[in-house]
Amino acid sequence: MARITVLGGSGYAGAAIVAEAITRGHEVTSVSRNAPTAPVDGATYVEGSVLDAAVLDRALDGADVVVSALSPRGDMAGEVEGVLADLVDRLAGQPTRLGFVGGASSLLVEEGGPRLWDVTAEHMPDEVKPEVQTGLDALAALQDSPESLDWFYVSPPQDFGSWLGTASKGTYTRGGDVLLKDADGASTISADDLALAILDEVESPAARRGRFTAIA
Repeated sequence: MARITVLGGSGYAGAAIVAEAITRGHEVTSVSRNAPTAPVDGATYVEGSVLDAAVLDRALDGADVVVSALSPRGDMAGEVEGVLADLVDRLAGQPTRLGFVGGASSLLVEEGGPRLWDVTAEHMPDEVKPEVQTGLDALAALQDSPESLDWFYVSPPQDFGSWLGTASKGTYTRGGDVLLKDADGASTISADDLALAILDEVESPAARRGRFTAIA
């Protein structure tokens, strides 16, 4: 059993991670500004902002793994980068592992090819670009972090979000730095299935200081 803290634990990805971790018998603390709409029995919920040092102190205390599933939207736009920098400072040299749920834009469209961001940025709405940039910057920050920090970065596939209504399959296909697509050309996964991949990584680390992706 691991002690897992999920930052943004009431969001789409975060809530699924909390639920899957509880199902597997882990001790889970969820941190979010708002109470969850469907709390999971057995999880500990901390209401507060991760921008508050005291909240973060409580959230990190005794954690074996901290997973950031923070959404860089609304009043958190431009704030996630600072939270990640704080986490890096706090956890470098510590046994606590840091996970970060980012975006797909840093994935390569093919082996040795350009990033998804490089081929889509021109057609992307301006209001979405800051959120994408947060994901790109987060991966770069982790790659530049001290060697004493044990981290992993998760890139969901190209189409990922609660608004898509993606059905859960109870399985997934894992990849590395290249965007994955299924036989029909779809690149998607539900939050529940992504949580499977994340908890498998927590329980059996394969991406030490590295990134992975998954589709279902």
